Amino acid sequence: MIGLAPPEYDPAAPQSATTLPVGTPATVRAYVRELLRRHRTAFTVLVAVNAVAVVASMAGPYLLGSLVDRLAAGARELHLERTLVLFAVALAVQTLFVRLVRLRGAMLGEEMLADLREDFLVRSVRLPPGVLERAGTGDLLSRITTDIDRLAEAMRQAVPQLAIGVVWAGLLLGGLAVTAPPLALSVLVAAPLLIAVCRWYFRRAPSAYRSEAAGYASVAAALTETVDAGRTIEVHRLGASRVALSDRRIKEWTAWERYTLFLRSVFLPVISLTHATVLAAVLLIGGAFVLQGWLDAGQLTTGALLAQMLVDPVGIVLRWYDELQVAQVSLARLVGVRDVEPDAGDAAVRPDGRDVRADEVRFGYREGVDVLHRVSLEVASGTRLALVGPSGAGKSTLGRLLAGIYAPGSGRVTLGSAELARMPAERVREHVALVNQEHHVFVGSLRDNLLLARTGAGDGELWAALHAVGADGWARALDDGLDTEVGSGGQGLTPAQAQQVALARLVLADPHTLVLDEATSLLDPRAARHLERSLARVLEGRTVVAIAHRLHTAHDADLIAVVEGGRITELGSHDALVAADGAYAALWRSWHG
Repeated sequence: MIGLAPPEYDPAAPQSATTLPVGTPATVRAYVRELLRRHRTAFTVLVAVNAVAVVASMAGPYLLGSLVDRLAAGARELHLERTLVLFAVALAVQTLFVRLVRLRGAMLGEEMLADLREDFLVRSVRLPPGVLERAGTGDLLSRITTDIDRLAEAMRQAVPQLAIGVVWAGLLLGGLAVTAPPLALSVLVAAPLLIAVCRWYFRRAPSAYRSEAAGYASVAAALTETVDAGRTIEVHRLGASRVALSDRRIKEWTAWERYTLFLRSVFLPVISLTHATVLAAVLLIGGAFVLQGWLDAGQLTTGALLAQMLVDPVGIVLRWYDELQVAQVSLARLVGVRDVEPDAGDAAVRPDGRDVRADEVRFGYREGVDVLHRVSLEVASGTRLALVGPSGAGKSTLGRLLAGIYAPGSGRVTLGSAELARMPAERVREHVALVNQEHHVFVGSLRDNLLLARTGAGDGELWAALHAVGADGWARALDDGLDTEVGSGGQGLTPAQAQQVALARLVLADPHTLVLDEATSLLDPRAARHLERSLARVLEGRTVVAIAHRLHTAHDADLIAVVEGGRITELGSHDALVAADGAYAALWRSWHG
């Protein structure tokens, strides 16, 4: 549970608030180094341009210091015209290069942010399907939206500004050391206070921000789950408990928000105090040195102005480093997918047949709790198998194992003689496809949605696929046909139409083995029956594993497996199982009244 930790503790992020992993510090550092390598030219140009701007900004203190020296020496001609011209030139150079710094910094930030988004998307879609299924929507959406938003500011400004601040402070300290070496040492007077408060703050801030982000993710997860299951919650009168859950998670999240605010309320005033300490030290120590004759008045003037100028870069460094603490948490959550082993499989493993076999398979979603218990099943090529049984018996889990979505805890699932768990996911999808009741319509044209299955398909093939699933009628009625924009912001499709689009993709993908899990659940029984008959003609000769919730699907199958309690208790044809008068016969009689 997330709770507010007292300031003297270093609160740890809750491990239960996320499903996908959070990147380790080593993973984050490696990714940052990779980004910098990709953009090293732009980064070098930014540093160089910034250096010119800083050097130009130092001209004013040096010119003023030289004027003070000449006045102290009793000079009668100060040649102010030359000084003003030099100052104007330096100011113009500074203005030009500051503008270039901002432009280069913004460009670098946007390029790095674009890379980050693309890397996250590419890595996410390459995750093993089982990992994405278990992740759920709340945590994944939180990373795609909230964490990206938090990183946007950091990538656009924090990284470039931090580089600018470091170069700026370094050059000012160098200029101070050259102009008046004793004054450079006086800057160190504030160092103990600065180091102490930074150590106190940065020891607590990363874990506090991490817990704050995880707390927000848990709030997003609770709200998303409540909205998605709104009708179920209403039917079972669970509204009060869901509100209580959301209130509790919001309270835990705001507790972390208050704690991080407390950290900043200590950190920022102390930083302001160190700025005043540095200037006071320079003036007091420098004044004493001038009285002793170790420095002249011009050196003190230049040194004091340079010390005052240090306030801005030090403030920039600390401010944006603080922002990076928040960004680092979001970055760790985004690059955490890199800590998930990719479903690479063995590229050398290739199926030499089309028979699907499960051999002594065990599987569970939690350690020590099996959903399937030593299941063995053989599905010959071209067979239509129906999995039937009560809810929660393990039918969908077995279907996902046969589709290669999950790897068994023990035992083997093979296609031909090749073990699915050892094959790359891309190769598995070439041979086996899973279609369930969850269908997504992507933003774009209807044609684009269909071409996801086979990019080179022509319009004739697209219309044939739509016709095969009974969708060509409403598709031809659209204003622009295949070019009609669908999805969010376009032509809205009903759940049944979205399901037909998904099945049309299946026809285009043309796999030889299919696992159908409630693939026609969103259609009314008559339309579903018609669609299944149409698909039967299209899928003739293919291996089909159908998780059957309507027993007419089982009636049409070549083979029926009854799944009860994670085990196959009956296996045979419809007529044989009805004659056996077992569990399937009882289901059939109840289905027909």
